[in-house]
Amino acid sequence: MIPKLHYISQGNSPKAHLDHIQNACAAGAELVVLDIQNSSEKKFLKIAKQAREITAHFQTRLIISTHYKIAKEIKVDGVHLDKSTLCPTALRKELLPWQLIGATANTLQDCETLIEKEIDYIYLAPFKTTEDNSSQVLGLNGFTAITDALKTETPIIGVGGITTMDVTAILETGVSGVGVSDEITQDFNTIKTFNQLLTASSTEEQRHSFQ
Repeated sequence: MIPKLHYISQGNSPKAHLDHIQNACAAGAELVVLDIQNSSEKKFLKIAKQAREITAHFQTRLIISTHYKIAKEIKVDGVHLDKSTLCPTALRKELLPWQLIGATANTLQDCETLIEKEIDYIYLAPFKTTEDNSSQVLGLNGFTAITDALKTETPIIGVGGITTMDVTAILETGVSGVGVSDEITQDFNTIKTFNQLLTASSTEEQRHSFQ
């Protein structure tokens, strides 16, 4: 099982992303996603290697966006796909057996398609309106409708403008965790609060998975 809290990196520069990842790890994040868009493969490789060093020091899991060849090369914990990347089924053959594959969905059909392709986790988004989303906002009602219809063991992680105030209600929808950028980047101490609300320690995840 994967942790219930995902810190999705943000920043105005690669250095800012790395600084924020360092702060998140130091504050207790168990999984971070290096999410830098529109970067060349060469530049992304350099940044990803630095992120890997940081997360390895803290024993934090690292997922990188899109660049699956780099994910395999530097042995991060997984890759998060956008819709233009390889199909998860095809990508599975390109990665190491233990590496995770995740992707983002906005509809029930999106989720069903990804589950058929044996995805490891799904980001269900957006929960709220955010600056960069063009998809339909789902909210609590959307999350509930989709999770009720799916009835899947695949972890569904809610993403999109989520704050600590939203967590309890989100968990009641059947979503298993949250991915957060803004609130954590503004105050890394909120990681402790998120973790308490989600009871998202690795030991608890492992214990439940063996029951």
